[in-house]
Amino acid sequence: QGQLKIAVSAMASRCRLAARFHRVHGTNVRLDASRTLATRVESFANGLCFSQEPLAPGQVFLVEIEEKELGWCGHLRVGLTAHDPQSLEVVPEYSLPDLVNMGDTWVFAITRSHNRVTEDGEGARAQGSPWEPFLLIERVRIPRDTLVGRSKPGRYSHILDDLFKMNVLPATARRSRIGVLYAPQPDGTADMHIVINGEDMGPSARRLPTTRPLYAVVDVFASTKSVRVIPVDYGFPSLQTLCRLVIQKHIVHRLAIDGLDLPPLLKSFCKHE
Repeated sequence: QGQLKIAVSAMASRCRLAARFHRVHGTNVRLDASRTLATRVESFANGLCFSQEPLAPGQVFLVEIEEKELGWCGHLRVGLTAHDPQSLEVVPEYSLPDLVNMGDTWVFAITRSHNRVTEDGEGARAQGSPWEPFLLIERVRIPRDTLVGRSKPGRYSHILDDLFKMNVLPATARRSRIGVLYAPQPDGTADMHIVINGEDMGPSARRLPTTRPLYAVVDVFASTKSVRVIPVDYGFPSLQTLCRLVIQKHIVHRLAIDGLDLPPLLKSFCKHE
């Protein structure tokens, strides 16, 4: 148990440090001072971004779509690369096909019917209830609460939240949260997984090498204008989080929380303010 706590603490510390973008990025990208918000300021290309640090096994790099731009075809692209961004003489214009053609890179365009590699006879994976506190991907356990996008509290916010729960909200919509990670395999390789609003899309690529550091790739492409890195705090759910899950499960609309006999801070937390 002590070793588990140490491992969780180490993962949490690493995730906080890695939850921002690398200083190396595409020419049309502008980062904010914290390097957690990436905005494409011109055109529809040259929007490549990378994680600040290589990912640890099972560590998810999670972004939320903050802003869209009408008039372009295509959406956000995410994946992994074994190329150190600092070693790139020139950041490629596109993740697909430019960066992928450099080798040791696995990137996919985000859609609802996401690419998935399946083995013969493999069926759909059980995703579990959206009220379960953790998403399980093979032997990786990720707090689900952070993985799911939330609407701002308002008159119709419950409709958007219901779309998230039913997994019918377009994956490329504003407030959608997209994550990428790799899960180690017994043969020493790894499978890449993409997570969309708390749902594991299954292995997107198999047999990735684990002998080299793997960086997250986020291509702020075409109709995706701006994305923000969301830190994922690995560990056990807090009492507040567990209370929020129970309360949200039993109410019709988040504004109904105002009528509950709860402390104001807990009400605010339950509404995700």
